[in-house]
Amino acid sequence: MLYTETDSPLGRLLLTGLPSADAPGGTAIASLSVPGQRNAPAVQPDWRREPAAFAEAARQLAAYFAGERSDFSLAYAVQGTEFRRRVWDALDAVPYGATTSYGALAARIGAPRAAVRAVGGAVGANPLLVLRPCHRVIGADGSLTGYAGGLERKRLLLALENVPV
Repeated sequence: MLYTETDSPLGRLLLTGLPSADAPGGTAIASLSVPGQRNAPAVQPDWRREPAAFAEAARQLAAYFAGERSDFSLAYAVQGTEFRRRVWDALDAVPYGATTSYGALAARIGAPRAAVRAVGGAVGANPLLVLRPCHRVIGADGSLTGYAGGLERKRLLLALENVPV
């Protein structure tokens, strides 16, 4: 596993990835996490620090935080169940500056209303904070609900995207 860290308004981001000839910069992103994030990966002794492998991701993240970019064009190396992947794909479709609810995500993937909790679990398991916009998912009543990186970071990301919070 390759990794690097980069500064951001959210704190120091940890990026992990795998070599991939098809990915920009030659690295497919496996995770992006923030300090103190629930279930975040921890650097392992056999991982290799490789900042150059993440140069494109760092460039795109810097542009996003500067308000100059609204989406990402990176390759991902994320593993998950078919259900989680469907939810994550639905997250990718939530536009910059917009929000959705867990119920709306469930409907978008064709899951029954009873699956809202499972959708919430899949959103919470998203390994690509910021890149895959789980911060855009709010409660049905418009309230800010859980975020693995913490609600203050969720507020910051939504404010960056000019979403009233």
